[in-house]
Amino acid sequence: MSPFEPNLSSLATAREILLTPFGLDEAKLVKALGAMFSHKVDYADLYFQFTKSEGWSLEEGIVKTGSFSIDQGVGVRAVAGDKTAFSYSDEISEAALLDAAAATRTIARAGSGRVKVAGRMQPAGGRALYLPNDPLASLDAADKVRLLEKIEQIARAKDPRVVQVMASLAGEYDVVLVARSDGVLAADIRPLVRMSITVIAEQNGRREMGSSGGGGRYHYGYFSEALLEQYAGEAVKSALVNLEARPAPAGPMTIVLGPGWPGVLLHEAVGHGLEGDFNRKGSSAFSGRIGERVAAKGVTVVDDGTLADRRGSLNIDDEGNPTQCTTLIEDGVLKGYIQDTLNARLMKMPVTGNARRESFAHLPMPRMTNTYMLAGDKDPGEILASVKHGLYAVNFGGGQVDITNGKFVFSASEAYMIEDGKISYPVKGATLIGNGPDVLQRVSMIGNDMRLDSGVGVCGKEGQSVPVGVGQPTLRIEGVTVGGTAG
Repeated sequence: MSPFEPNLSSLATAREILLTPFGLDEAKLVKALGAMFSHKVDYADLYFQFTKSEGWSLEEGIVKTGSFSIDQGVGVRAVAGDKTAFSYSDEISEAALLDAAAATRTIARAGSGRVKVAGRMQPAGGRALYLPNDPLASLDAADKVRLLEKIEQIARAKDPRVVQVMASLAGEYDVVLVARSDGVLAADIRPLVRMSITVIAEQNGRREMGSSGGGGRYHYGYFSEALLEQYAGEAVKSALVNLEARPAPAGPMTIVLGPGWPGVLLHEAVGHGLEGDFNRKGSSAFSGRIGERVAAKGVTVVDDGTLADRRGSLNIDDEGNPTQCTTLIEDGVLKGYIQDTLNARLMKMPVTGNARRESFAHLPMPRMTNTYMLAGDKDPGEILASVKHGLYAVNFGGGQVDITNGKFVFSASEAYMIEDGKISYPVKGATLIGNGPDVLQRVSMIGNDMRLDSGVGVCGKEGQSVPVGVGQPTLRIEGVTVGGTAG
């Protein structure tokens, strides 16, 4: 399949699930879109969705909860200038479509506009980044339970200090169909699986926690025994390291960030500030700065929705546009923003295939997919050896950012002190405090070991959550403020 060939098999499945059972066809979609164009609107779309999801969780050796849900519906949107009208229905029918279309005309001016709705639908190009499988059907219930029991057994066998194991398994089968007023008809079938494990280890009355997990756009067969060993090993190691951890010191110091998941700091501190809506409104620390140096030389950041099987990847975005790899920062210079159709049109910039929505009941907005920093040329060992005194942070827990000024606070869930170029002892309670644009300017060494996270990221924005990916190589950053717990 060529990169932008219409994905006809996905389209056939989407029609079979979302249109045919409800007496709908392309002609009726055109009619509903046309109903919105009886007044002046610039653009309209219909977003149909069918989602089947499940979750299983194990605690104290017992699978205590299991959930299963099916959700379906259609979102109807009309855009006029910078105004958007939106209505949705969990009933899929021609009558519901026309009712929703009528509700969206409230933003339109009276009279007929110059923009016309397309007379018929044309299948659009997309990508083929993952197989259109239903992961929920890839294992029966007994095998899903055994998968959780297996990872618990592996974790407990790692060390006698492990006193509790909690594991969860989740799967989703998502079918979407987008019909647009310009005649584009696009569909995607999106599988998604995730496994998570948390262990608690105890020693001399002290208890500490460690977590791991991963997933992507696969079926449950992805979770091989080798991968279960890896997840369990990482969770147990993290808990045991924290048993030995001392309180973290505070103050400005050199920081070394490990590869992979620490890219979540990049996602929060920089990525959100590069989303088109914030920049169009002038509320981002990066507004109006394209062409300016915003990071140290060597820093290149991309948002790439085209990586095969990755959690943050999509064949099409939620407006039916093919995803792409967008360079946001190149060699320290700001090159562009993450865009959906509305903000790209108003900013007179290209669409980047980053329109995302949590479900048919939500409006799309510009969101990240897989956001990561490209590798540099330094050996990670060389980077650590260059630091006389500093902090090596290899895993992060929670964090938050204010996109108007880029200020962030992040807590490290696994970190070590560096002394005379060597990793010395683990610390706990380390919090990184800083400003995203400022921290990018302080990057002094970039490793050659760029790695993506294991497939666990969830991004929240304006009450909507979507799956994402992050990544980066090992980084040395100068003069970052560390909030610690040592007195």
